[in-house]
Amino acid sequence: MAESVRGPRERMVFSAAQLIRRDGVTATGMREVAAHAGAPRGSLQHYFPGGKEQLVGEAVEWAGRYAGKRATRYLAELAEPSPSLLFAAMVRQWTDEFEAVGFGGGCPVAAATVDCSDSTESVRAAAAAAFGRWASSVAAALVALGFPPSRAAALATLMISAIEGALVLSRAHHSTAPLVAVDRELGPFLDAEWAALA
Repeated sequence: MAESVRGPRERMVFSAAQLIRRDGVTATGMREVAAHAGAPRGSLQHYFPGGKEQLVGEAVEWAGRYAGKRATRYLAELAEPSPSLLFAAMVRQWTDEFEAVGFGGGCPVAAATVDCSDSTESVRAAAAAAFGRWASSVAAALVALGFPPSRAAALATLMISAIEGALVLSRAHHSTAPLVAVDRELGPFLDAEWAALA
């Protein structure tokens, strides 16, 4: 959805996701979200009567949907689909972003998960559901390539875990090298698993 066609509520959810991915849940305040979204502060109570907890939950849900749609789109865009090319596209989204704008932002779902000790059960549940939605989309892409559902689910978890770990390392080192490494190492493994199905 283009920024220009988002309504105020959608802008606030999007802004919350962007601020959470940069600053974490605890450091993301409602006033900052309203300012980032260009929305009146009074509209926060109108759209999010559950307060910050509701807004964070919806931002995390949005991020899970976004990641899932992206995985589906990447598979559809591949001229000759393979597991390694799907994984490379997932990694490239992050390497491209880091190279273009720096290492200030990571995954909002991971940020919410890290902050769960200071958050509520609903935020933890929203993060778990978001990761689940992303994993389901990646698994569905792998099933479309011929993997049995149970194997596809396990490989989707592996792929997402590798990316999330590499994101943390990349941000810590201000380098895309960890992402490049997981792509280089995991891609051939995924294709070997795929070839073994034949």
